[in-house]
Amino acid sequence: MDPLSDVLSLLRPRSIMSGGWDMGGAWSVGFGPHPGIKCYALVSGQCWLVLDGAPSPLRVEAGDCFLLPHGRAFHLTSDLALKPVDAKAAFTLPLNGAIARVNGGGDCFGVGGHFDFAGQHAGILLRELPPVVHIRKESDKAAMRWSLERMMEELREPQPGGALVARQLASMMLVQALRLHLAEGRRGGVGWLFALADRQMSAAIGSIHGAPGHGWTLQELARRAGMSRSTFALRFKQTVGRSPMDYLTHWRMLLAGDRLANSNEPVSSVALSLGYESESAFSTAFKRVMGCSPRKYSNGQSPADPSRIVSEFTPAPHLESAAG
Repeated sequence: MDPLSDVLSLLRPRSIMSGGWDMGGAWSVGFGPHPGIKCYALVSGQCWLVLDGAPSPLRVEAGDCFLLPHGRAFHLTSDLALKPVDAKAAFTLPLNGAIARVNGGGDCFGVGGHFDFAGQHAGILLRELPPVVHIRKESDKAAMRWSLERMMEELREPQPGGALVARQLASMMLVQALRLHLAEGRRGGVGWLFALADRQMSAAIGSIHGAPGHGWTLQELARRAGMSRSTFALRFKQTVGRSPMDYLTHWRMLLAGDRLANSNEPVSSVALSLGYESESAFSTAFKRVMGCSPRKYSNGQSPADPSRIVSEFTPAPHLESAAG
């Protein structure tokens, strides 16, 4: 798999709720704080998105898509002067595999999904993203159009197995939105996600993710990137926020933690598969990165604050807001 797929797989989506809303007349609907990522797209009409803590509201037009990865409360409205009504009270149907309506609908129709993650390391992705990712370029809208139209059809004309299809389409929307955000190549951003927009850095990161147990050297990774050793080391640190070998170690430990927590694989086997001939050397590295020994981790005694691990993997702060 590629690095983005690797990270998304490691997050282990616990639930995917999909659905749509159909608004009519004057309306304002509020949504409380949420875990995971919300990903929505407007099929028709227009509205305002008001996110808690954001400096200004966003105008959302037909075809636009937006991600909300930080769990902040928000509301959608036809008029900024209106007081929002809680979504649970406003909608005539739950927003899960169905179309929820306000005032009979007809003016503003949107679809999307809510992705909640079971893995401890959701922040590996979420910390790299701004509070709002707004996809609104015409070329980007065209890339999203097929998924939007198919999801609209599934929700408006339910068929056997439609709920599953809608969830899969919501997942496609999420990945496509992340791709489009990545393609923007956010200038000045630091972190593994931003680095994937750089062809040379992406080649090195892809090599690490493709064979995490390989005995990578700085020279070999530089060769994969098509750069000199010294130039590669400097560029990688500037782009990713840590050295290539440090990134390799942290990715190995995140993989190890996932396997130890979700399988009965012995520590010695995990260590060997990730390039450690000595279990003691692996255990030392694991404890340094993950905060406890491999055996404690496999027994469910992982550190109480997994965000510390995440912040070490993605050490640099991201932009406070962004629009595609």
